[in-house]
Amino acid sequence: MQSWIEHITINPEVRFGKPCIINTRITVLDILGLLSNDLSYEEILDDYPQLTREDILASLAFAANKEVNTKILVTSL
Repeated sequence: MQSWIEHITINPEVRFGKPCIINTRITVLDILGLLSNDLSYEEILDDYPQLTREDILASLAFAANKEVNTKILVTSL
């Protein structure tokens, strides 16, 4: 799969700056929510014909990348 950077953009003027599929207002969170509600790729593509399978995979890759780059800061009380 190509890099998620080729499919996802962040624009503060679109959906409050949430990561969106390029040239749409569909957010990564929207796609993750659909997948978590057990929709198949085919069902998502039927409901959102402007998306591609690669857009869905890019959303998953974006989320995985974000998880890898998340660090928890622990402070001593």
